[in-house]
Amino acid sequence: MVASAGPAFDARRRKDRSRFLLAVSGGDGHHSVLAWAELDADFGGSPVLLATRLDGEDLDESGAQLVVPSDRCGARYVSAVTHVWFGALAAPGI
Repeated sequence: MVASAGPAFDARRRKDRSRFLLAVSGGDGHHSVLAWAELDADFGGSPVLLATRLDGEDLDESGAQLVVPSDRCGARYVSAVTHVWFGALAAPGI
């Protein structure tokens, strides 16, 4: 779970969580970006999974999968995850 990784939000800035992003890359070159606000229960609260097992089998050989069950088209599903990045958007001039 990303929350247990300890994202450092500035408690003095009420909307600080809304500028954070989660980017995931897959072994096939597919990439996906999610806004923290989509995941945060105070905002969208969407379930997003980083699956390490499928049908009871470990995905060690093929790699973890990003799964966004609320997506209708599945375009943000990423197979064979190779990299996960979590950080804040730094807009120009900030």
